[in-house]
Order: sequence, then C-alpha cells, then structure tokens
Amino acid sequence: MMKDEAPFLLEWYAHHLAVGFTKILVYTNDCSDGTDEMLIRLEELGLGYHRRNDIPEGVKPQPSAMKYAQSEPKVAEADWILMFDADEFLSINYGDGTLDPMLDAAGDANGIVITWRIFGSGNVVDWSHAPVTEQYLYAAPPTWNKGWGVKTLFKFDPDKWKIGIHRPSIKNKHLETGFPDTVKWLNGSGLPMEDYFKFRGWRSIRRTVGYQWAQMNHYAVKSIDSYAIRKFRGNVNNKKDKYNADYWSLQDRNEVYDDKILRYSERRKAIMDELLTDPVLSRLHFAAIDRVEARLDEYRQTEAYEELKQSLIEASKVPITQIVAKPPKARDPAEIAALMSQVEKNNADRPAEERRKKPEPDFADVGEGGDGFVPGEIDVTAETAVEWVPSHDIALPADVRIFAHNTLDFVMRGKYQRRLARKVGRMVEDGQKVLDLGAGIGFLSIYTAKAVPQSVVVAQDDNASRMQIMRNILTHNDIDLGAQLKMTTDQVVFTNDDAKTVARINQMIADEKPDVLRASYEQVGAKLLSRINLGSVRRIVLFGPAIATFMREQKKVDDASLAPSEDLSVPEFVIIEPRSNAQAADQS
Repeated sequence: MMKDEAPFLLEWYAHHLAVGFTKILVYTNDCSDGTDEMLIRLEELGLGYHRRNDIPEGVKPQPSAMKYAQSEPKVAEADWILMFDADEFLSINYGDGTLDPMLDAAGDANGIVITWRIFGSGNVVDWSHAPVTEQYLYAAPPTWNKGWGVKTLFKFDPDKWKIGIHRPSIKNKHLETGFPDTVKWLNGSGLPMEDYFKFRGWRSIRRTVGYQWAQMNHYAVKSIDSYAIRKFRGNVNNKKDKYNADYWSLQDRNEVYDDKILRYSERRKAIMDELLTDPVLSRLHFAAIDRVEARLDEYRQTEAYEELKQSLIEASKVPITQIVAKPPKARDPAEIAALMSQVEKNNADRPAEERRKKPEPDFADVGEGGDGFVPGEIDVTAETAVEWVPSHDIALPADVRIFAHNTLDFVMRGKYQRRLARKVGRMVEDGQKVLDLGAGIGFLSIYTAKAVPQSVVVAQDDNASRMQIMRNILTHNDIDLGAQLKMTTDQVVFTNDDAKTVARINQMIADEKPDVLRASYEQVGAKLLSRINLGSVRRIVLFGPAIATFMREQKKVDDASLAPSEDLSVPEFVIIEPRSNAQAADQS
C-alpha cells in the first residue's frame, strides 16, 4: 500500500526485482506526487500491477487494500506472496540473496516468518535522493525485542487464508479440519516456528527470532527531512499524529552497523538505471524529486520545521534502554479461550519440549556461554550515548561496541553475570586472594572485592581496552577499592605457544600467590589446566569459554588428579579442588 512515495518508488521497485520477485502489486490512495502515474507506467511496461485503493467511508486504507487483495486474481495466481510497505526492504542473507535458493532450501515448508530490523537515521538530517539502502546502515541490535515485528512470506490459497499485514490467518471454516496440520512455517533462520504462530501473534519471541536466512529492513524514519515528508502524507491506518518525537525515538535506532543489504547495490542500480531509460518513468521520477525538494525548501523556512528538527534531535538521544513502546491491548482470557480453535487446544496439550524449541545462539538465554564481548580492541576514546544499567548495584554501559548481542540483552535487563555474582560466596572465602585470568570488563572482579570485604582480587585481561572499560566502570560508580583490587594487562595467552602460556600463568601464580584461580580463557579450561603449577592455589573456578573446553577435555583433567566438585552439567561455572597441594605440585 502506498501514498505519495514517488521519490522512493523506483529504488524500492528495483530492489525487489533484484531480490527475485516477479510480480509486484501496489494499491494506492489519494496520491498527489505522481506515485499513481509511475505505477501505471510500470504496469504498461509489464513489470507489475497497480490498483486503486477505493476506500469505503469509515474504513482505514490498510484494511481496505487487504480486502481487495484477498480477491485479486493476480494474488491468487502467485506461488508465494509477501505483504509489506514502501519503507520495508527485504534483505535475504541466504545464498546469493535471491528468493529461489532460499525457497528451495525451505523444502516442503509453506511459509517463512521474516523479522524486522529497525534502521535509524544514522544522524542524517538533510534530505538526499541517494538510495535509502545505502544512506542508512545503522540499526537496532538484533536482540532488541521491541523491533521484532514480522512479515510472512507464504503460499497463498484464498479459500483457506485471510491476508494480514504481518501474517495471514486461517479462515474459521478450516480451523477444525486437518488443514492446520499441513501448515509448516520456518523462522528467518530456516528453523521451524512454534505451533502457536499458526493461530496468533505478529511478533517474534526469543525462541523464534532469527536472521540467518532473511530480515526485513524497516526504514521507518530515514533522515529528519525525510521524516518531515512522511508527516506530510499521513499513514495507512489514519493514526493521528503518529509521526511525532516519541515514534522517532522508538524507530531511530543506530546502535549496530549492518550493511548486509549492500549486496544488492550493483544489481538494484542496474535495474533502476534501465527503468530510467524509459522517458515517462524518468520524467515522473525526477519531477517527484523536484517537487519534494521545493516543498522542503519552503518548509525549512518555518518555525514548525525548526521545532520538529530540534525535537527529533533530542529524541535521538534517548537510550535504547529507556524506549517505551505502546503495550499491546490487554485481552480477556475468556475471550482468548473462546477464539482458540480445537486444534490449538490439542497442540497446547502436547509436552512443551515438542511445542517449543531452544533460542538460536545469538538470542539464547546463555549470558555466560561465551566471553560475551565484541572481538578485538574497542575504541574507548569515542564518546557514545549509552545507558548505564545496574547489575548487582554496579552500573554497566549498555554499549554495543563492547558486548555481543546475547550478552548485551543481559546488560540491558540488569542481569549481566547474575548467576555468577550470586555464587561468589561459593567461589571465594573471606580473606582469600583471587587471580582473575580473562576478567573482561572486570564486573566479577569488582563485585567480588565488594562482596567479600577481606578479599584481594587481581584482575587480568589480554585486551587492554576491556581493562580501560573496567576503570571507566569504577569511575562511573564512584568505587574505590584501594589495595583490594589490582588490574593488569600483562599478556597470558600466546597463540600457538602453549608452553609460553603455561610459563606466564605459572609466573603470575608464583608472584601473586592466589588462593583462588578464576579463569575464563578457553585454553585454561582444556589441555593447559593439568600443566599449570598451582602452587598456593586451593580452588580453581572456570567460567565462560573455559567451561566448554573443560567439558570436552574432562577425561584428561580427571587423569591429571583434579577432582571436580561441581555437577558438570551446570553451565555457569565449575569449581575444581586439587586433592592436595602436594599432588598439585606433583602434577606440575
């Protein structure tokens, strides 16, 4: 559905021809900028179809167009259909980026549920007719659930399905037949959707979100000037003052760089250049750009424009953790029960493990499963507007430059290393000294020194920028632990040189004489553990990447006379007690 999209139309059209769609059908209403004429010309050229969205009184544009599409012969003829808007650009991450390989990989599936990626302004203010998909390359983190609306690519049968803006719904007459059992939908990573989604929902959840196959890039705001243009034309659901500063702060998310859609640039440009060889399309396209630029020039001279511009600039400063989305309308449980089909009730009676799947790794509830950080050094000199969120009374920066996607979600919810912090008393006793190898940003080191007042903690990490972030955290929280906390960036892990790594760890143990060795480095959790001279160490605590390698090398560790004192199925950490200091010395 479109209204006054002429300046953006050809890019959107060319992009989706490049993606591999062979039929594009657009409904328009009340256009004043040439959008209608451009679509009519595209139909004359055999490249798509245009229909007038004649809207009955009291009906909104979007539902009106969907009603027409439901009975449209061209829709019924299609193998697969996808309903989406002019500010949405499908980006296929599978294969060569075109539809056919992805649909082939889907096998006997008859639907793919594609989750939004919310793209912000990238701090662009001024209007430009450069391609949308090349101007705006910053988006919300994939784990930001307020951006998890979906669009559904599916095989359409007008007798069985009622078209919906986010997903179709099964017609009532087929709910209690065998048809729902034939519905097999995949998520955006090609994994099976949960059964409930056959019947309700328009958003992904943690267990179903995925982007490995496809994502729907949603450019709801673009630049400030483009946003002003959008306010001019209204919206498909006639929502009063929808495009205000609150909507901008929700949609103007620029935390993560995402340029995957650039894979289409060359192909899309070639198609668009070919379209512009048509004199009619060329005239209409450039006339639309001239009109919008003239209108913007006039609008920029007004106080209203300055007020809008300043309000949006301020709205851009709202941290992602403070964004408030309008909650869904509460529903009466009795009403839900009445609407549920017998098929859904039967599905609900099945064991949860049959109905539900585990989240994908990037979205799973495993905050301690890896080291949790963005690889490499971080430019900690750059200023960035981030929210500081308390975890166990220590405020941490919810910064996408620092944390990997799944870990960032824990930071934003105030649950970073929550379980590890709760178990510190099992790891460290009063008066003990701790050597933290691979301390990261030092949260656990700081928390230990605070929670165990007579303890001394030596925090080490090979990544100097993470130690600087640890200092920033101490400063931000006004924490001064004095001699209780020592930080070092002396290198411990040497790639492809195990002997040097062991020697360096042995030297640190000899110098610091810790009672507790706490390590996250995967090398320590595997073959090197039995080679370390533990000396004064009475307890070893492994967490993060060290656990996975420890589990794989468990038999070797046992053979080296170390006795695990924890259930090894517990993923957060493992405590190992050397059987005796003498044996520990012997094993070295």
